[in-house]
Amino acid sequence: MSRVFNFGAGPATIPLEVLEEAQKHLVDYHGEGMSIMEASHRSKMYDDVHNEALSLMRELYEIPADYDILLLQGGASTQFAMVPMNLSLGGKAEYADTGSWSSKAIKEAKIQGIDFETIASSKESSHNHIPADINFSDDADYAYITSNNTIYGTQYQTFPSTKAPLVVDASSDIFSYPVDWSKVDLMFAGAQKNAGPSGVTIVIIKKELLTRAKDNVPSMLRYSTHADADSLYNTPPTFGIYILSLIMKWIKGKGGIEALQKLNEEKAAILYDAIDNSDGFYVGHATKDSRSLMNVSFNIKDKDADLEAKLIKLATESGMIGLKGHRSIGGLRASIYNAMSKEGIQALVELMNKFAKENR
Repeated sequence: MSRVFNFGAGPATIPLEVLEEAQKHLVDYHGEGMSIMEASHRSKMYDDVHNEALSLMRELYEIPADYDILLLQGGASTQFAMVPMNLSLGGKAEYADTGSWSSKAIKEAKIQGIDFETIASSKESSHNHIPADINFSDDADYAYITSNNTIYGTQYQTFPSTKAPLVVDASSDIFSYPVDWSKVDLMFAGAQKNAGPSGVTIVIIKKELLTRAKDNVPSMLRYSTHADADSLYNTPPTFGIYILSLIMKWIKGKGGIEALQKLNEEKAAILYDAIDNSDGFYVGHATKDSRSLMNVSFNIKDKDADLEAKLIKLATESGMIGLKGHRSIGGLRASIYNAMSKEGIQALVELMNKFAKENR
């Protein structure tokens, strides 16, 4: 079997060990005579998987006891609406706009008619950095950031400190570094970057926020509904949660989240060094102080679209896929989430170096 190096932004590569474990038990789950996909979400067979996923997340992420972990559906995009639905108290919400996904979250706040303000933005520079000195109001209903920006390759190096509840969309860097929970009140993420297949949405929320939602918020869109039912109010994405549980075991086997952070730093350094030492042939989109460890967006000199297409084609032929940049900024993008191996990065850098030498 020959597997490609998948640099796609998501759904993204999943650890081979996880896929092989799932494959082994796909038809007959540990002698139960059926797949976990066929099991009732009310059965002990699934209940064990569900609870193990929650327990491992809490252990690995060191999530305090006064936070609930919810396993939902609808993707991070649904959270753009659920956050104001559940957290708005009639005061003002404040957003930092660092890219497409925070812009979409702001749009949802506007649709709901809540009072909000964009207090920081990097839009004028094509979102190539995280704004410095973001200051949220102490009395804001909530403060909102997107921790990592897949399109632009930017990432918060540290979260802003605020007395207002801090909401973090961590869809593209969840489980890639330890979190200081004293700074975070609600974190959410689609699973399809670092935590499994598409279809599972993770919400980690401080319990005291569960009572904020007004009476007219629909049951399915209330965080308290799912917290009260242990994320079993309706049929959850059972197979996706099973894969999530396997990935948590994989992270634990790798030495935990701190070990993955160290590996992610090493991987990113290899790729950024290749860009920085290319004598201007490759140009990174993000400023150096805002560079992401998960998504590396870059161009070939003078934004040469023909050369970029040529490199993408060559990479695909060499077993490296998903390098085309997002349509909004073009260029190239290498997504190097937790499951991307150092060998994959080295193979890409070797190709990039060779390509630069031949096309200067």
